[in-house]
Amino acid sequence: MSALASIHDLTVTYRRDGNAVAALRNISLDIVAGERLAVIGESGSGKSTLALAIAGLLPASSAVCGRIEWPGSGRPPLLGRDIGFVFQDPSVSLDPVMTVGKQIAEVARTHLGLTWSQAYAKAKTLLERVRLPDPDSALHAFPHQLSGGQKQRVAIAAAIAAGPKLLIADEATSALDTIVQAEIVALIRRLVAEDGMTLLFISHDIALATELAERIAVFRHGQLIELGTTAQIVSTPSQPYTRALLDAHIGLDAAPLLNRAGLHA
Repeated sequence: MSALASIHDLTVTYRRDGNAVAALRNISLDIVAGERLAVIGESGSGKSTLALAIAGLLPASSAVCGRIEWPGSGRPPLLGRDIGFVFQDPSVSLDPVMTVGKQIAEVARTHLGLTWSQAYAKAKTLLERVRLPDPDSALHAFPHQLSGGQKQRVAIAAAIAAGPKLLIADEATSALDTIVQAEIVALIRRLVAEDGMTLLFISHDIALATELAERIAVFRHGQLIELGTTAQIVSTPSQPYTRALLDAHIGLDAAPLLNRAGLHA
């Protein structure tokens, strides 16, 4: 299978208190077209920095070495058109003074060249696809009028409005309660399958990663320490850190985690 993105020796450094701190160190990784790849690790492991680097969202103050290539297109992707990005907190990513419908329609209009009428019709369809209750009313609602889970559904609708090839979900469920997390994971899995998107799922939760991913990359202290299929990572992890992440879940109930990876407890 061909690579949608090829990352070569990527190092990203931030300035903190006058010192240079490497958030990523010499990362080399292919994201295969059509796959569902999870990047997991604790806070500060560099996983979100990787997502920002791929999307071209790193702050100007960061220093970047290495390269990211896009073999399929031969050019850097456009955020919104080629890459859809779902952030952790929809209360921050959504504009509080703009209606839900306009925010989604604006993405479609900007990247697909639709008229406002066409863009609003697409926005309604997208709200139906993400299963937001009463899409007609939701078009005219403001984000503060929605629950956290509903706002994240809106953010997902906006992220896929232009038909991106790559969907990046950066801790997109961590601000939600357990039941809503499961609903959002199921929604992302369905939309990725329906639209044939590639998924990069960033999470600290290895149990959620097994729900979605075919492959898992484990990050620690800015380094990629383990990479394999979900079944390999769950059944035969090679790194003590990965085992510790698994033990936190398997110690409670092994069966669901192993079954999602195609194994048995």
